[in-house]
Amino acid sequence: MTAGPLVVLVGPMGSGKSTVGELLAERLGVSYRDTDTDIVTAQGRPISDIFVDEGEPYFRELERQAVAAAVAEHTGVLALGGGAVLDEGTRTLLAGRPVAYLSMDVEEAVRRVGLGAARPLLAVNPRRQWRELMEARRPLYTEVARVVVATDDRTPEEVAQAVLDALELKDV
Repeated sequence: MTAGPLVVLVGPMGSGKSTVGELLAERLGVSYRDTDTDIVTAQGRPISDIFVDEGEPYFRELERQAVAAAVAEHTGVLALGGGAVLDEGTRTLLAGRPVAYLSMDVEEAVRRVGLGAARPLLAVNPRRQWRELMEARRPLYTEVARVVVATDDRTPEEVAQAVLDALELKDV
């Protein structure tokens, strides 16, 4: 395997990828990168605006490019957007890499993020839409993951430690 991220985090919105990713980076003494942030920075506007103005296919292409660049360039902790695994090329790119899937159930998602308006794919009937998204995405998260770490009823620190333990990484 060529150089690349020390850890890649995947999972649904609200699973704690950003929070846990920052904790992992700090504990491992490496940098943290988030492909959603890369897209927002490059586009100069929020992801919800990209969805509204250009549509989901346009966003998914930006996301595919952002993930490919980050996997090629970044050697620290990398968090991917919740839908990044929808792209077959992205799944291939992640094969064999240290990917941790941060899982959670719908009640936990509601508690954490409220499934609110800033989530463009959850604008109408968020609980049902979240469940449908997860039915489609869960097998893809599992496919790319080396380890699965449940985040329900755990603190970010506990999740970060579980990722370190599961991937057999030592903090600095």
